[in-house]
Amino acid sequence: MPPAEDAPRRFRDRRAAGIALGELLQEYRGRSDVIVLGLPRGGVPVAAEVARALEAPLDVFLVRKLGVPGQEELAMGAIASGGARVLNEEVLRSLNLRETVLESVTGRELAELERRERAFRGDRPPPDVHGRVVIVVDDGLATGSTMRAAVAALRSREPARIVVAVPTAPVSTCHDLRPEVDELVVLLVPQPFRAVGLWYEDFTPTADDEVRAILDEFHGG
Repeated sequence: MPPAEDAPRRFRDRRAAGIALGELLQEYRGRSDVIVLGLPRGGVPVAAEVARALEAPLDVFLVRKLGVPGQEELAMGAIASGGARVLNEEVLRSLNLRETVLESVTGRELAELERRERAFRGDRPPPDVHGRVVIVVDDGLATGSTMRAAVAALRSREPARIVVAVPTAPVSTCHDLRPEVDELVVLLVPQPFRAVGLWYEDFTPTADDEVRAILDEFHGG
């Protein structure tokens, strides 16, 4: 789906961005096979408004990058909610890393992911996406690396369809991500892009407590 021609130049805040996204996703409204997943933390307030607009359930989907020791910005893979691990085989081959290094980093990041899972979800199990239309939402994309890891991890669980929906992203990231998903919905594709936060009037960091409160609202907590 192309960017909306009538998208605003900037979003007031994440809630306003989610409302605008929900309007663009109305074809999925009221369907029993749809689930909306927000990427914490900033993606959750956006995803909440999408879920409300579509009358769909909401949950979180966590992703942790597996950074190369000493070069943490270089990702050798990622892990995601439910324990899925996606590896960057090209990076692993080029660095000839020992298996023990990979397992050590995975173990450390898995512990942090599980801590965050407990903080956000409590005792609720990870969402079942098998055979469902999964709408994955964040507050914006820059490089798109986290979203690509989320999509790869979700794909292994055999959803019927993966829709990535974000308020804003650069042209290059849209180009790279589009072949990996069934549908990409982006409201605002500014040029030059520079950073996600520039396209919001209010880009205050989302706190853990806000994420928990939103999830509790949807899950009756």
